[in-house]
Amino acid sequence: MAEPTFQSLPGFRDFTPRECAVRNYLFETWRNVARRHGYVEYETPILEDTGLYLKKSGGELSSQLFRFEDQGGRDVTLRPEVTASLARLAAQHQRDFPKPLKWFEIGQCFRYEKPQKGRGREFHQFNVDILGEAGPAADAELIALSIATMLAFGFTAGDFMVRVSDRQAWIDFAKAHGIADDQTAEFLGIIDKLEREKPEITAEKLAAFSLTTGQVREFIANPPADASPAYAAIAADLTARGYGGFIKLDLSIVRGLAYYTGVVFEVFDARQSMRAVAGGGRYDTLVSTISDGATDLPATGFAMGDYVIRNLIEETAHANMELEVWLRRNAALCDVFVVVADDERRDDALALATRLRNAGISTDFPLARAKVAKQFQSAERARARFALVVGSEFPELKLKVLSSRTEEPCHAETITDFLTIRLTQPDGPLLA
Repeated sequence: MAEPTFQSLPGFRDFTPRECAVRNYLFETWRNVARRHGYVEYETPILEDTGLYLKKSGGELSSQLFRFEDQGGRDVTLRPEVTASLARLAAQHQRDFPKPLKWFEIGQCFRYEKPQKGRGREFHQFNVDILGEAGPAADAELIALSIATMLAFGFTAGDFMVRVSDRQAWIDFAKAHGIADDQTAEFLGIIDKLEREKPEITAEKLAAFSLTTGQVREFIANPPADASPAYAAIAADLTARGYGGFIKLDLSIVRGLAYYTGVVFEVFDARQSMRAVAGGGRYDTLVSTISDGATDLPATGFAMGDYVIRNLIEETAHANMELEVWLRRNAALCDVFVVVADDERRDDALALATRLRNAGISTDFPLARAKVAKQFQSAERARARFALVVGSEFPELKLKVLSSRTEEPCHAETITDFLTIRLTQPDGPLLA
């Protein structure tokens, strides 16, 4: 058979009903965890002024932008990440809210990079930030939320680790080795790729700064006593929460974006078999930079993308079981499927279905006339809990429990109240 003329672009995805259901599972889990921790939801535009991302992003981001000129002649970009947009929003509205701001967002981002496992050109991202709090307690709170999110997905101790570092320690290292301020971002980019790039390429890049791979790895293996001034406070905070065993000081983590200023962290699967599940850190100067100094607001945050977390869920048996249980529980296309057993009663069935829908009960029915057996097959395909049979006995009705193949009598006049209660009960025999 010939290939279809049009397919989705490389790095972009179609979402079938099952794919949408999995995406909804991720979104629901993210949203529930954030709200349990006292965060409120916000949103920013998908399309922004390109200058917002060029102001202080650094790394590879500027070369990965979906950037174009719109019909008004503006240089615009599909957002590659949300932190810059949040900084713009916070600078504009922060006076309207008490501090600290504890905000979260779930939305799409776009980066023009090579599609591969764990990364596409379009992805959904969970972003959580605290603005207006400079102390390590805010960093600990975010790391705790990242751990709670992993646990909510069904992961357990030993499945993942949060590697915590301090970007300032690397900035101090760079200064101590004579690296100029305007070259620090380039140097940090080398460190960020230390575990992903070929050793000979890393050695060549470090040589340009009169450094060796051995010097860098020695610093990572033996961080000085003051390498992370905030780390002890963060570790103590997380230990008090019962999360101390999930974190590890690891100076190999620096994060690629130039706006990070202090503590940074990444969440990895225990085997480190894939890229980071989540990552973030402190960015105390970004709001001031974006607002040209009009607003100075310390901030820290992290993001988790849908690609890697889904891969890790599917490759971890107990986490995947949590997903499958959720899908089974939420997979029904409707609660009630109305079966028209007598064509003379079709108008009554339509009125009945409308009443149920207006009462908030998910209801479906056959759009075309069909044999009763075929209608029951449609009810099964819809994964409905109940089939409501409208026949010649109307207004007397029959409620079929599809999972147990049992039958219960009911009446059209009281069907809404009856089903409202029945849907809260198990699918077995009717409770008294």
